[in-house]
Amino acid sequence: MGGYKAYQGNHVNTASPLGLVILSYDALYKALGRAQHAIEGGDLAAEADHTGRAVEALIELSSSLNIELGGDVAYDLASLYAYMMRRLNEGMCSCSTDAVVEVMQLVLTLREGWEGLSPDRQTPVQLQHKPAATKAAQVVPQMAMAYAR
Repeated sequence: MGGYKAYQGNHVNTASPLGLVILSYDALYKALGRAQHAIEGGDLAAEADHTGRAVEALIELSSSLNIELGGDVAYDLASLYAYMMRRLNEGMCSCSTDAVVEVMQLVLTLREGWEGLSPDRQTPVQLQHKPAATKAAQVVPQMAMAYAR
C-alpha cells in the first residue's frame, strides 16, 4: 500500500462519526467535480464513472442515517439525498453541468452545516431564549443523532 493510501486509510479509521460524515461529503464533492470536468470535456465514460461514484457516496450517506434517533432532520436528509441522486440521474449524458453544479452547491451547504457541529470549530452562541424554545436548539442535537448508530 502506498504512502498516500495508507494515510487515507488511517484518516478514515481514526475519524469520529462526525468526521466520517464530513469525509463522505468531501468524497462526494470530489466525484462531482470530476464529473463536471468530464462533462465539460465531452467524456461520457468518465462522466458516468464519476457520477456513479457520487451516487455511491450519496447511498452511503443515506444508508448511514438513523431515522429513529435523528427524527425529522434525518428524514429530511434522506429526502434530500434521494433528490440529489434523482438530479444526477436526470442530468446524465445531457452534455450539461446544471445538475452536477446544483448538487455540488447542496453538498457544500450540507458539509458546512455538519462542519459547524465540530467541537473544535464551534464558537459559543448567545441565546436570547430558553434553549428548548429555539429551533437551533432542537435541530443541532437531531443533526448529531442523524448518523448515530
